[in-house]
Formats: sequence, structure tokens, C-alpha cells
Amino acid sequence: MHEEVRHPCVQHKLALIRDEDTGYKKFRELATEITMFVCYEALKSVRVKEVTVQTPVAEAACHKIAEELVVVPILRAGVGMLEGILDLLPTARVGFVGMYRDEVTKEPVAYYQKLPEQTKGGLCIVIDPMLATGGSTAAAIELLKEHGAANIVVVCIVTCPEGIKTVEDAHPDVKIYTASIDEKLNERKYIVPGLGDAGDRLFGTR
Repeated sequence: MHEEVRHPCVQHKLALIRDEDTGYKKFRELATEITMFVCYEALKSVRVKEVTVQTPVAEAACHKIAEELVVVPILRAGVGMLEGILDLLPTARVGFVGMYRDEVTKEPVAYYQKLPEQTKGGLCIVIDPMLATGGSTAAAIELLKEHGAANIVVVCIVTCPEGIKTVEDAHPDVKIYTASIDEKLNERKYIVPGLGDAGDRLFGTR
């Protein structure tokens, strides 16, 4: 399952973040803003509880989020989306997963993981700007499931049919939310048209 967020504000910011002339400061700001919009959609079905709040005028029947929320960026580029989600969900807990691709097997290998206890039983939001081949995302989801996670969504900025298929084939219970489903992967496994190397553009290392 996947959803492309086609809101005009998202698409406007997507045009700006794709531009090769956008510097890393502006790129970070745009990544934060797009993440907030996409995460807003990803959380539309989050469980809530009824509460009563005293306003200056009278009591009001309201709702508050009733689920533990755990945000899990895939290192390193996923960190560039973290601020956007925490601005929206300041009480969320944060876990980290680091992945690299084995040169022989070409399979993703976890080199770092630090997950809160709330991973089990909470809503886990996996974040990475680019869902390209989908291998690292699928592996991160598998790791979360091994730690007891049963409710997982993926939030990314740009993806492609190949990446979506990889994740959905491995984890049909996990929904992907993205600002754009791009055309394809090229021979270097970059998303086309994409936005380049998100990690380098976020941290000024290109």
C-alpha cells in the first residue's frame, strides 16, 4: 500500500528541493517542511482518546493522540527529516538504524541500531528521504519487526516503482507515504528524476 501526497504546497516545495541550485541550508528547510506535510497524511488514522479540556469559556470535548509514537530515521539521510516530524510530534521517541550495502552479497546490513522500548506496541514511523531500491527500508522494517513492532509506516520524500515493489513485496502490511513516485531507477540506482544524493545535499558533503 502506498500514497502519493499531491497537495499543491507539497508539489511546490518538491520543485524547489529538486533544483540543483538549491543549497544545503535551503535543502534542509525544504526537507523539514515536506516531511511535515507527508507525515501529516501518514498520521491521519492514528488512534486518539477523548479528553475534556477547560477553555476560558467552558469545558470542551477534545481528542489527544493515544499511541506511543517512535520515529526511526535510517542513517544518515533520514536524520535530515527528523526535525520535521519532531516539530509535528514533539513527544515522539526516536530510534536509529544504520545500514550499509555488502559489496559481495549486495544485501543491506545493519551496522547500528538503537531503539526505544516503545518500539514494541507503538506506531513506528520509518523515515528516509529517498526510497530507491527499497533494500535498506525493507531491512529496517524487518529489524523493527524483530524488536516487536507490529504497526509501521514509511515516510519518504521521493520514491520510484522499483523501491515501492521491494518494500511492498517484503512487507505488504506496511504503508508508504511519499511526496512523489518518480519514473524509475537508473543504472547507478539513482531515482530519476529524483533530487540527487539526499545525504550530500542535506549535509553539504557533495
